[in-house]
Amino acid sequence: MSPVGPSFSPVKAAGSSGSGEPVFLAVGKLRRPHGVRGEILMEVYTDFPERLQPGTVVFLEGGIAQLTLAKRRSHHQGLLLTFQGYSTPETVGQLRNQLLYVKADDRPPLGDGEYYHHQLLGLEVISDAGETIGVVVDLLETGASDVLVVRPETGPEVLIPTVDAFMQNIDLAARRISVHLIPGLLTREP
Repeated sequence: MSPVGPSFSPVKAAGSSGSGEPVFLAVGKLRRPHGVRGEILMEVYTDFPERLQPGTVVFLEGGIAQLTLAKRRSHHQGLLLTFQGYSTPETVGQLRNQLLYVKADDRPPLGDGEYYHHQLLGLEVISDAGETIGVVVDLLETGASDVLVVRPETGPEVLIPTVDAFMQNIDLAARRISVHLIPGLLTREP
């Protein structure tokens, strides 16, 4: 999670049911076996790696295969995981390069003013002057703050930083984000 002020903070998530809310959320990608006891290195995607504890049920490829986490430990920027039934590098190596998921309904609750990325995708963006800017099609993670990628009906995409100076209101029920624009943010074709 990249906190960007007290009123707005998106949190990355992946996987989708096609109806808006995802069924599964990607928490990482399994990379390579480590050692001789069935550990595998996972590249961490989740902002909540602490939820991956022994006994946690995880899924491969969006729910096709179910695994139970036996052990976990930190390793540089990743995690070393051991799954029940995988005790050698050869067996766990079969999981190499697969995404690891958890069920979306098991996701941790967020604080006030915090949102998962998938909750913002598809929302209509309106300026505080009432002008429709477009629809959120992506979120970019930058060093300073996340950035909404807004696609208007015509013209180039608009990039809006998710900082308090721009973000006015997010209404998930109305599927709308109100933003304050500064001069020059919108480029108009002649």
